[in-house]
Amino acid sequence: MPSHFPLTISVATGAAGQRLDQFLAEQLPDVSRARVQQMLREEKALVNGAIAKSSLKLRGGEQITILGAAQRPPLRAIAEDIPLDIVYEDADLAVVNKPAGMMVHAGAGATDDERNRGTLVNALLHRFGALSEVGGELRPGIVHRLDKETSGLILVAKNDVAHGKLAQQFSKREIKKRYVALVHGWPAKDRGTIDDPISRDAVRRTRMTTRGSGGRSAITHYEVRERIASAYGKFALLDVRIETGRTHQIRVHMSSLRHPIAGDALYGAPKEMKRVAPPISASPALLTLDRNFLHAAAIAFRQPRTGKPLQFEAPLPKELVEFLEKVRG
Repeated sequence: MPSHFPLTISVATGAAGQRLDQFLAEQLPDVSRARVQQMLREEKALVNGAIAKSSLKLRGGEQITILGAAQRPPLRAIAEDIPLDIVYEDADLAVVNKPAGMMVHAGAGATDDERNRGTLVNALLHRFGALSEVGGELRPGIVHRLDKETSGLILVAKNDVAHGKLAQQFSKREIKKRYVALVHGWPAKDRGTIDDPISRDAVRRTRMTTRGSGGRSAITHYEVRERIASAYGKFALLDVRIETGRTHQIRVHMSSLRHPIAGDALYGAPKEMKRVAPPISASPALLTLDRNFLHAAAIAFRQPRTGKPLQFEAPLPKELVEFLEKVRG
């Protein structure tokens, strides 16, 4: 669709007998017939200055004036029958153990079909029918998020009152979350705090960075649970707690220490881990992990209506347990 309006199209005599919507779809190759019909319904295309229906038969010689593009309706999440691991549920909320590879909600950059399928929100709508509407039609029930390739516990609000009270707990940093991460290399200290603001990378827009200006405050605490000297180099298994919830926070903070999370190629982890020492057993020459070794293992909060303390845990998923066994040899 051209970006400059109004746009005038003259109807040649050879187009006599064509429907108006069919003619416009041919004249505007980047616009589908359905979008043309929507444009006509919105009265953004006039024939000889008058409102016309899609089914109007052209006679030839008309002047069609296009006033603007059709407004794309807001994308709505749809219910899909997708299995869910529900850890806890009551009248106000649910705690879900999200698998890696599942987006929490639809993204804004793809086609409608691609961005409106297979998300956690779609599965939640099928399971519960109705969720809080605070986040809008695309993010019903979503109080916080996990990255697509991060697994673990996520909190979902079933109604607007619960959503508001849980959001307050997040803003006051009252909700406690613990993650398990496997990183490359050995941190210098057994425990530490990273207090570096995070902003969008000015060059690679899919990344976040601690090196930009004007970043938002971000605080991450980590503790080494295990140091592993493997045939594929050194790794450290960490417990990680965050005070803030910035995009990619743990991933970018650990990468800033030069200890990227295993599997996280976006932040510097190798796509393939090569064996650098003789195998203790029949270990393969290469190890790969098709997700990030980052798992939201525990969450603690207050029930938004009663104030009762609630705490839940989720064990490492099978693929991370198996990968860890291979690293340990």
